[in-house]
Amino acid sequence: MIDSIAVRVPAKVNAQLAVGGRRPDGFHDLANVFFAVGLYDQVTATPADELRITVEGPDADQVPCDRTNLAARAAELLAARHGVEPRVHLHITKDIPVAGGMAGGSADGAGALLACDALWGTGASRAELLEICAELGSDVPFSLVGGAALGRGRGELLTPLTVGGTFHWVFAVADGGLSTPAVYGECDRLRAAHGPGDTTADVPDPEPSAALLDALRAGDVTALAAALTAGPGGSSNDLQAAALSLRPSLADTLHAGTTAGSLAALVSGSGPTCAFLAKDAAGAEQVAAALIASGTCRTARVAAGPAPGATLVGGAGPVAP
Repeated sequence: MIDSIAVRVPAKVNAQLAVGGRRPDGFHDLANVFFAVGLYDQVTATPADELRITVEGPDADQVPCDRTNLAARAAELLAARHGVEPRVHLHITKDIPVAGGMAGGSADGAGALLACDALWGTGASRAELLEICAELGSDVPFSLVGGAALGRGRGELLTPLTVGGTFHWVFAVADGGLSTPAVYGECDRLRAAHGPGDTTADVPDPEPSAALLDALRAGDVTALAAALTAGPGGSSNDLQAAALSLRPSLADTLHAGTTAGSLAALVSGSGPTCAFLAKDAAGAEQVAAALIASGTCRTARVAAGPAPGATLVGGAGPVAP
């Protein structure tokens, strides 16, 4: 009998987040360029009498330990499909910032899914695992596969992207989170107030930036920096204006990182984490130190990528898309 299974799962940054108009169901079609970075959570699955979640690490007290945790939902969905009881203790060791727009909760869901599949020997196929991930949430499939990928639909329909080199990032972590639905709602409000409208009839279909994809493929940090700042409002993230509207102090964080020498600065996803592209590892450390000294963020983390997706620790490799 297997004693336990541990899975390591990366954080992500949205190198581009193109957001379409509001659909009749309230969702938005996306062109979402996911990029996995080397900040990791670890999910350890151990046989137990009942489903139980425990969490340790920075801001662990902010992570739910009930059935609302995506790790618990992942275990339940996999168990239901294969006719087993979800009797497992899932211990989450956090290092991905909590409520920071870096898909920490999604990472835990993907990690729990892979760990339970290995623990229970369910032998789920790659397609089945990705199907369960999509049921759990829009970012969960990418947490499983990692690397870099273009997400279509709500972000769950993935096409892997080629990355020609290593890119170095700094992440400024804010105090408190931002509600993703609230940020999308503010995006709709701003579009309706200052443009032709906020529905799919008013907003062009979202498309990935060809320049950004070319920069990733070439491993060209200068070209990537230009692409990250070439979108509407000077950002490749269509949600940035909404995040800044709800949290104006993020503008100070972006300014501090830019002044410190980052090549590009943007809000990551729905925020409130701000991401900064650095020239190299030394440049990233310099920017992180300046951000911490500026007092505009709670902390700053350095990470490089692309990073592999959910990976059995000491076992099999990452799940490929």
